[in-house]
Parts: sequence; structure tokens; C-alpha cells
Amino acid sequence: MAFSVTILGNASAKPTVNAHPSAQVVNLNEQYYLVDAGEGVQQQLIRRGINPLRLRAVFISHLHGDHCFGLFPLISTLGLYGRQVPLDVYAPAPMGEILEYHLRYFDAELPYKVVWHEVKTTEHALIMENSTLEVWSIPLRHRVPTAGYHFREKQPGLNVDKWKIERYGLNLHQIVAAKRGEDITLDSGEVIANSELTYYPYKARSYAYLSDTNYSAKAAERVRGVDLLYHETTYSAELHNLARERGHSSTVDAARVAQLAEAGHLIIGHFSSRHKDTQALVEECREIFPNSDIAQEGETFTIEPQPFTQR
Repeated sequence: MAFSVTILGNASAKPTVNAHPSAQVVNLNEQYYLVDAGEGVQQQLIRRGINPLRLRAVFISHLHGDHCFGLFPLISTLGLYGRQVPLDVYAPAPMGEILEYHLRYFDAELPYKVVWHEVKTTEHALIMENSTLEVWSIPLRHRVPTAGYHFREKQPGLNVDKWKIERYGLNLHQIVAAKRGEDITLDSGEVIANSELTYYPYKARSYAYLSDTNYSAKAAERVRGVDLLYHETTYSAELHNLARERGHSSTVDAARVAQLAEAGHLIIGHFSSRHKDTQALVEECREIFPNSDIAQEGETFTIEPQPFTQR
């Protein structure tokens, strides 16, 4: 199953000639989830070949404009497209009140429902779940109530080794039982341990989105082992004190979080417009956490399956 993240915007505070405000799309097996919705997100979705109608839910980290101003025109456009299924919006309060006023004055006759789910920014909690995915909220440290999001793929089910099927002459009933994790009793009375017959196709994957925030060791602990980590990096190392004062992170903060979390890969964004050379920022991260890259607008980061080594 595909698991990827497409960067729609990576600028902070305001759009620039070459960058849009924060927005990303997480794709798990063609299930699309929008993470933050900065200004211009509709155009960015279309530019990247992502049909907005395919969005299952929207996750807003906090109520600063560069993370949510694009949500409202997107809601209107989805109505023009004829969307029928509800759109779930996960966001801190008072997003429910804001949505209520928007719907009353601009979209009173939408052909679909917008359903707000309050995200409590002081709680590490499971906020969404389906058959393949869990999404957890991660409390962050910003100037306003803010949550990060941890997308955790559920462990894919057991496969039965085809060679073992032939070796033991397993029938369909036995194969289904083995996939449920059961030991199998052959006609001879011999019991075959489930671990002898089955394997997991790969290890469940995960992605964490941490923006905006000061350095947080707790956040790092809560996403320990994450395969792909996005961490805001508004300022360079020399502006570390400014980052702390404004509720943001420097390159050093992001790299330290990735290191503590034992992340597989760090991508950084939310750059201040004062930083013209973003490559210099990622090089600062690499001094602490070598596997660091820029969350470049338009780029898609794929989380490749890894072998499952524990049974």
C-alpha cells in the first residue's frame, strides 16, 4: 500500500513569490488527508494532480491564518464540485464557531455536511481511526493552542507462505484460520504453529507533523520511531532565541527532536521569509541529524515498506 506525503506549502506567516503557506496531503492507499490549509491550497491541490473531492478529512494544527485561511474557499469549491459525502474537519476550538458563521453566511446550501471534531491541544489522544489508519493528536508549544498529528498505519494482516501451503496441503479453511493468527491442526493430528506458516508483509509505517512549536521533548517521545517526521524550522540556529520567544523552532530544535524521536527521516519547512537560502538551514540540521531534507513545495515523500522482523 502506498504511503506518501505531498508538500503543498512550506512558508511561514505569509505567501511569497515562490512559496505558499503550510499545507500537505497525506496519502495512505489512495485515501487522502489534508494537513493544514494555508491560503491558496485549492490551486496547490490542482497543480499537484490531487482531486479535492478525494479528501477524506482535514486536520488543522492551530488557528493562525497561514494554517487555515485556505479551508473556507475549499469548502465552497467542494460544494460547486457537487461533493455529497461529509467532510470531517479536525481542529482546535473555536473552529466550530468559525465554521458555523462561514456556513451561515457563505455556504448555507452546501450539498454535503462539514463535520467539526474538536482537537484538545493538551491531550495526546486517538482522534480518528478507520480500518487502515490511526491519527493521534500531539500537544505542541506555540503561542496559541496547537496540536501536531501522528498518522500511524495499522499493521497489515498476516500472509500465509505459499510454499508452506503446498508443503502441508492446507485447504482454504485452514489458510483463513492461519491468517487470523491461529495454529493449524493437520488431518494427521500434527499441530503447526502459526509462526511457521505466516509472516507480516511489512512493518506498519508512520508520519508525524509537528508545526508550529517550540522544542518539545515530550512531542519527540510521543512519536518515537516515526518513519517520516515533518518539523517546523522557522529560523536558523543563530536565531534560536528569537524562535523561542515567538513559539517557533530553529534548525537545532528540529534536528534534536528528530534525534530524540529516533526518526527515520526529517523534513523541515515553515521557513521565515528572511531566510533566502533554505539549503543552509537543512545543512544546519544535518550536522545533528544527517538524514534531513527540505520539505520542498511540490515534492512527494514516499515512506517505503520495511521488513517486519519481530513475531
